[in-house]
Amino acid sequence: MSSVLKCISPIDGSVYAEREVLSAEAAQAAAARARAAQKDWAARPLAERIELVMAGVAAVGAMNDEIVPELAHMMGRPVRYGGEFGGFNERASHMARIADEALADIEVGEDATFKRFIRRVPHGVVFVVAPWNYPYMTAINTVAPALIAGNTVVLKHATQTLLVGERMAGAFQSAGIPEDVFQNVFLDHDTTSALIAGRAFDFVNFTGSVGGGKAMERAAAGTFTGLGLELGGKDPGYVAEDADLEAAVDTLIDGAMFNSGQCCCGIERIYVHESLFDAFVEKAVAIVKGYKLGNPLDQATTLGPMAHERFAAEVRAQIDEAVAAGAVTHIPTMAEDDGGAYLSPQILTNVTHDMRVMRDESFGPVVGIMPVTSDAEAIALMNDSQFGLTASIWTQDVDRATRICDALETGTVFMNRADYLDPGLCWTGCKDTGRGGGLSVIGYHNLTRPKSFHLKKVTK
Repeated sequence: MSSVLKCISPIDGSVYAEREVLSAEAAQAAAARARAAQKDWAARPLAERIELVMAGVAAVGAMNDEIVPELAHMMGRPVRYGGEFGGFNERASHMARIADEALADIEVGEDATFKRFIRRVPHGVVFVVAPWNYPYMTAINTVAPALIAGNTVVLKHATQTLLVGERMAGAFQSAGIPEDVFQNVFLDHDTTSALIAGRAFDFVNFTGSVGGGKAMERAAAGTFTGLGLELGGKDPGYVAEDADLEAAVDTLIDGAMFNSGQCCCGIERIYVHESLFDAFVEKAVAIVKGYKLGNPLDQATTLGPMAHERFAAEVRAQIDEAVAAGAVTHIPTMAEDDGGAYLSPQILTNVTHDMRVMRDESFGPVVGIMPVTSDAEAIALMNDSQFGLTASIWTQDVDRATRICDALETGTVFMNRADYLDPGLCWTGCKDTGRGGGLSVIGYHNLTRPKSFHLKKVTK
């Protein structure tokens, strides 16, 4: 019996798109085609693979006028922000630029007797399971370097952004990448797990929830399949007493609220030195009160609905629990808040780490702000989390920031910026945020395996 995946638009609750999932047999066949195509793809010159991947990226860019409103329909991001092509292109372009160096042989030594080197070789078939919140940018993080490195790619996208994988695969195929080299598939959870357990893939990259990451690990148990996992986050910001207050407020609040708070590295908790606390909160409240919640297809809308009613329900529950425990709200309920996917943003003070809103991932337009008296107190609070993706430090002292960053349990540390992914740096996390690393030279290392060559020359 077949099943159908349905994308429910947060704009009005209607079914925006639906696709039938592949049967177990059809899914196995797709993976087998990817495996059969991989050797020929890897045999192509690196420069040719790079050229084809970047042509695919350009083909996605050519669709941007259609993609932007499509994303608004599927996950609620306002059209005024123009989609994701800027970051999509930046990340792919960087990985293309560094490919020669990142994939070059590591020369160990050569003399009259021996030649020794280490070569990076592709895993084979890479399975990418991409999320809905930044569906193009998160997917390209792995798709571009995996293809450039000589892997074939099977992409499965989140149901909430059902059409993204189709667009990406179609664009790349139109640019000349063979159909079996980059495939989009629609799968249910059972078939996904069965494929992983059956060693259909040589590497799995998953971005999503902690529960989803655990499911991936269970499916891969005993197969020795490599896994890259980017899971939950509860990213903190710390504003020291010497910070540029205006810049800190503008950046951290944008990092907390942009995309309705649905950002992997969004700011979910802020610690402010007590000398700046009142001024920070006042400025933050003024910014958020200026937002316009509404239909994302309206150019005037600055804050769209959350991607699904159940996501908004979790944020509301965290806020209600915090208020019941003594937290103070600062943003009145907006007229457009319908109790469903359209959710008013919120700033909370008088919060503590006993509240879920300061511990559990919110992934919505809410942030708690606490005063602190010292770097040591801020560090302790920032580390008091099961997650570790990014942290944002605001100070004018680079050495001080470095000392603080060294003490933080996180994958990326920022000074005087937040909520950004630099493709030249490894995108990674620790604790329940997951393991592995994408982009940068390290991204290529994770999408390939080392193969050592120890060649003894014939001498007479």
